[in-house]
Amino acid sequence: MSAKMSESERNTALETVQGWSLADGREAIHKSFKFKTFNQAFGFMTRMAMVAEKMDHHPEWFNVYNRVDITLSSHDVGGLSQRDFDMAKEADTIAAAMAE
Repeated sequence: MSAKMSESERNTALETVQGWSLADGREAIHKSFKFKTFNQAFGFMTRMAMVAEKMDHHPEWFNVYNRVDITLSSHDVGGLSQRDFDMAKEADTIAAAMAE
């Protein structure tokens, strides 16, 4: 089980993920990804689903056409943990690879 991050740890970790920000009104991070097509957005979600299963850490997400909004929080610790930032990095890596 991951540990809940302190505010200082959270702020330091947030500097390591580009484009992610703290979600309003809760301990979570959020990012919106935009792709060229719905097919790319759905492919991204499919690849992320496999990562989520492997990590046993499932994102909250919302998809409309070519946009995927992701919110990450570790519900088991009641806030943010290192797993959230690890998953954010995975999402960024997958999104970058799909943009090539």
